[in-house]
Amino acid sequence: MADTQEAGSEQKNAQQFALQRIYIKDLSFESPLGAKVFTKQWKPQIKVDLNTRSDRVNDENFEVVLTITITAKLEEETAFLVEVQQGGVFFVQGVEGEALRRLLSVVCPTILFPYARETIDSLVTRGSFPALMLQPVNFEALYLQALKQSEEQAQAAATTQ
Repeated sequence: MADTQEAGSEQKNAQQFALQRIYIKDLSFESPLGAKVFTKQWKPQIKVDLNTRSDRVNDENFEVVLTITITAKLEEETAFLVEVQQGGVFFVQGVEGEALRRLLSVVCPTILFPYARETIDSLVTRGSFPALMLQPVNFEALYLQALKQSEEQAQAAATTQ
């Protein structure tokens, strides 16, 4: 009987991670110039902005949202603007602290990125623009960079006080 209780508590405390759902939370495509954009030579400057956030849905589920905003400019005029908020619900059990932050900031956005990338490419081509294939993103490097930045800001704030 004791063995059964121990096995049950070990299983309850075991680390578990599972994707529950992937969905589009918000989606926007704008082409402010309309048909005039197609009369111009296509040599755009592309700007890509990434952002992630996570929220606890309940005890064991987290919503992670990867937001990608792409602005394509021809000289000073915006040819198109795309914003996708790719959401996911992830089951997480037995993971706490730094490991949980890393999971939500690195692993989950890495899973969501290909879906957002495909959605962006589809929107851009449906807008009659050339395909736009985003390069892979190293979310681990971005996470480590953000950690370093926040540590430096904390140290700077501590030295000014």
